[in-house]
Amino acid sequence: MKIGNFDLEKDGTFIVAELSANHKQDLSLAKETIYAMKESGADAVKLQTYTPDTITINCSNKYFQIKQGTLWDGQTLYDLYSKAYTPWEWHYELKELSEQLGLIFFSSPFDETAVDFLEKLDVPAYKIASFEITDTPLIEHAASKGKPMLISTGIANICDIQEAVKACKGVGNDQIILLKCTSSYPAPLEDANLKTIPNLADTFNCVSGLSDHTPGISVPIAAAALGAKVIEKHFILSKDIDSLDKEFSLTPKKFKEMAESIRKVEKALGEISYEPTKRMRKGREFSRSLFVVKDIKSGEIFTKNNIKSIRPGFGLPPKYLKDIIGKKSTTDIKRGTPLSWKFVE
Repeated sequence: MKIGNFDLEKDGTFIVAELSANHKQDLSLAKETIYAMKESGADAVKLQTYTPDTITINCSNKYFQIKQGTLWDGQTLYDLYSKAYTPWEWHYELKELSEQLGLIFFSSPFDETAVDFLEKLDVPAYKIASFEITDTPLIEHAASKGKPMLISTGIANICDIQEAVKACKGVGNDQIILLKCTSSYPAPLEDANLKTIPNLADTFNCVSGLSDHTPGISVPIAAAALGAKVIEKHFILSKDIDSLDKEFSLTPKKFKEMAESIRKVEKALGEISYEPTKRMRKGREFSRSLFVVKDIKSGEIFTKNNIKSIRPGFGLPPKYLKDIIGKKSTTDIKRGTPLSWKFVE
């Protein structure tokens, strides 16, 4: 599966930097952040495409008050999204800049009008946010465009995931990437349950990855080691920026550290192999083998006193010790000579 020119099978872990609300509705800050994403090792930049009116309504009754113990308690949904949304007119410039820098640009649409808008931009993939996983009409509309579908599972049970996958496949799209996610901001480490990542891939016969809201970089690095093909993490230019999402976003320095660590993990994972590498074969010279440890005369009996299993590994393997003890030497052998079958009568 490819997202833009990135091949998820051949090119390693797809590292996505999430802009979210960290632009503070300042276009110059958004652009500066994208430059930093590139320098920090991201493969892609992801936006969120909505307006306050496409994601909720301007209503302040109890149903629209945020009071779940979040960073944003005390506001209405409409007020929150009014501060957080990315102006749609920015998308053109941000996409152009991202692609000039070699970054893949895509977004999370939150309603069908956003999908249609992003289609005009010709984005290479769609990301369904955790809270939209139950919106199967939205998923169907996005999936019908025939592009890879990244779906976060932060509030989902297995039935929700099954319905989302079914919605994609129902419109002929099996390019599905399920992202393990914990929809807490920030998310506790003990709720990460990273073992779910390979299970998602096995259970749903799809690609799996991580959309992460935990503090720091340990969780995404561990996820890469468990086989996550996609890692998404919020990115902020500086923690001095008073952004709605700063508590679970990485600075350029930490993001770069994460990206470099993931690339090291990829090298270490390698492939399943029981064949010694060139270095391992060289290292076998330091293994144990049978050596002559006392001068031996021709015809003399080999005993545990004159041959031993010692380092280095240039003699016969130690497993032959029992076969050689009691046999005679064919020639004189000096102490420190690796034992060979040619010396054994």
